[in-house]
Amino acid sequence: MFGLGVQELVIILAIAMLFFGGKKIPEIAKGLGKGIREFKTASEKMTDDVTDAIEEGGGEESKSKKVESQTS
Repeated sequence: MFGLGVQELVIILAIAMLFFGGKKIPEIAKGLGKGIREFKTASEKMTDDVTDAIEEGGGEESKSKKVESQTS
């Protein structure tokens, strides 16, 4: 489908080096890494929140069903 080989990556890096310069690339990489880290943290927090909500909601329903089945 879509794949980049080593040659393509080298060409892209060379163009980026010419366009941004050697001093700016580490700053860009640092900002990109920080953004990815924040996105990952937010996504993990959202997953934990959804999991907790499902466990809390699902736990109450299953408890009520067990109580109903035991009293019948």
